[in-house]
Amino acid sequence: MIKINLLDSVTARNGAGSLVERRINNPMSRLLIMTATVGVLLVLTIVGDIVMTQRAKTEAERQLAEQKQIASELESVTKEMKDLDQKIQNINARIETIKKLRGSQAGPSAVLEAMRERILMVPGLYLEGIEQKGEQLTITGNSRDETQVTQFGRSLEFSSGLFSNLNIETVRKDALNQPTSAAAVSPGGQEPPKLQIVGFTIRCAYTPFKAGGAQKPSMPTTATNNQAVTPSNNIPAAPPPQQVAKY
Repeated sequence: MIKINLLDSVTARNGAGSLVERRINNPMSRLLIMTATVGVLLVLTIVGDIVMTQRAKTEAERQLAEQKQIASELESVTKEMKDLDQKIQNINARIETIKKLRGSQAGPSAVLEAMRERILMVPGLYLEGIEQKGEQLTITGNSRDETQVTQFGRSLEFSSGLFSNLNIETVRKDALNQPTSAAAVSPGGQEPPKLQIVGFTIRCAYTPFKAGGAQKPSMPTTATNNQAVTPSNNIPAAPPPQQVAKY
């Protein structure tokens, strides 16, 4: 029959419990346990902080990349808008130029129309040519006397800025068509003096942009003046030469 000494087992258990209690009650053991606990908590805190910081860094980098992409797209859109604005400004400048040209009737037809209107006001004045180089005009022609040339020059000078800086040169020369009939010979057998005309050259500046709409043509454009009148002494005037505008 097996015999068990229960007293010894209880004594042994009590001794082990007493050992644990003694170790727990020892201040050094408590300090070590607390230090270990604090160390573990500190390590966990540091690890958690590192993980959270890494996640925040990743999120910040992602947002930064998105913002950079948005900024790049905005820069591209801004550049396109600037290009469109420049094109619009160029188109507007061309439109304004066309409007100015149309408003001032820039071109050969406008010059000839302006000349025609003023020639109609001076009978007996004939143009031989009109040459334009930029704003400078050179007008050549002839007339019976200097009065008509002066009147024509005044019509150009008082044109509200359409013509400016006038310079008139005149020279007397023999007319091409001289009277050769027998009735034109004097009773003494002497030939009458030759018929002379006044040739003129007018140099001026054609500036329609300064006229401010003063010129309002109402007649069709033409380059020929057929409004010459015959003087009262029945002497035929010089034939009107055909006017040619040189551009």
